[in-house]
Amino acid sequence: MSRLISGQNFRGIDASLTVKARSSRCVLVFVLSRFPWGRNLSLFLLSLFGGMLLLYAGGEGMVRGSTSLGLRLGMTPLLTGMTIVAFGTSAPELMVSLQAALSGQGNLAIGNVVGSNICNIALILGLATLVRPIKVDARLVRHDVPIMLGCTLILILMLRDDWVTRQEGFLLCALLVAFLAYSIWDARAPKAKVKAEFKQAVRNGQRSLPGSIVLTVVGLGLLVLGGRLFVQGAVGISTHFGVAPAVIGLSLAAVGTSLPELVTSVIAAARGYGDMAAGNVVGSNVFNTLTVLGVTGSITPLNGDGVTNVDLGVMLFFTLLSLRLLATDSVMARREGAALLVGFAAYMVWLFS
Repeated sequence: MSRLISGQNFRGIDASLTVKARSSRCVLVFVLSRFPWGRNLSLFLLSLFGGMLLLYAGGEGMVRGSTSLGLRLGMTPLLTGMTIVAFGTSAPELMVSLQAALSGQGNLAIGNVVGSNICNIALILGLATLVRPIKVDARLVRHDVPIMLGCTLILILMLRDDWVTRQEGFLLCALLVAFLAYSIWDARAPKAKVKAEFKQAVRNGQRSLPGSIVLTVVGLGLLVLGGRLFVQGAVGISTHFGVAPAVIGLSLAAVGTSLPELVTSVIAAARGYGDMAAGNVVGSNVFNTLTVLGVTGSITPLNGDGVTNVDLGVMLFFTLLSLRLLATDSVMARREGAALLVGFAAYMVWLFS
C-alpha cells in the first residue's frame, strides 16, 4: 500500500486523483500522506477503523449465536452473558495482555486490565443505559456485582507491591474455576422458564444447535481479529506521539479491547436484554481480573509500574458506584448512565493532563 504514495506513483496520483482513485481506501491513504504524520500513521488509522467494523459484525453474531446456544443448553440470559459472551469478549484483553507480557511490557498488560474494567462500567454500562434503561435481575445485585467487587479488591491488594507473581496468577486461575462452577450451579433456570426465555430472546427460534455454534464461533473470531486490528492501530498512533505504555494500556488499548463488550452490551440493551447487557459487563470485569491476569501472570510475572493508586482508586470507585446504581430498584435510568459517561470522560482528561 505504501507504494501508492511513493515516488512516481505519488506524483501520478497527485496529478489525476479524481480519475485514478479506485476506492475510498486509496483516497484515504493519499489524503493522510499529505500531512507530516508519515505513512505509517495512515496504516494505523486504517487498522483502527477496520477493526471497528469487524468488532461490530462480531458483536452482532456473538449476541445472536451465544444467546441461542446458551438457552438451548438450559442457561438463562444472565448466565449466558456472564459466561459465554463475557469470556468471548474478554479474548482481546487476554491476547493483548499476553503479548505485552511476553515482550516485557507488564505495565501495559496490567494497565489494559485496569483500564478495561473502568471502561466496562463507566463507558459501556453508561452507553448501554442511554440506549435503553436496564432492568436487572436481583440476583446480579445480590451475588454477581459483589463478586466483581471482591475481584477488584483482590487485584488492588496484589498490586500493593506493583507485581503480579506466578503464585498470584495461579490463585486467580483457581478463583476463576470456582466462579464458573458457582455461576453454573446458581443460575440454571427451571425448564418451563428456559423455554419461555428462549422464545422471547432468540429472534429465529428455528436456529439449529450447529447453526448457533457456528454463528458464535464466527462472531468470536471477528471480535478477536477486530480487537487486534483496533489495538494495533491505537497503540501505533499513541506510540507515534510518544505516549507512555501504561497510559496506552489504561486508555486506548483498554477502550479498544473493550469494544466487543461495548458492541454486545449496547446491542443486547437495545433489544431489551438488560440482564445480558449488565451481566456481560460484570462478567467481563471478573474474567479480565481472573482470566487475563491469571493466565498471563501464571506464564510470566507482571510488573505494574506506571499504574498508580489513582487508577486503582478510580476502578474501585466505579465498581462501588455500579453496585449502588444497579441496586436502585434493580433498574438503571438514563441519567445514571449519563453520570457514568461524565465520570469516564473526566478520568480520561485527567489521564492525559
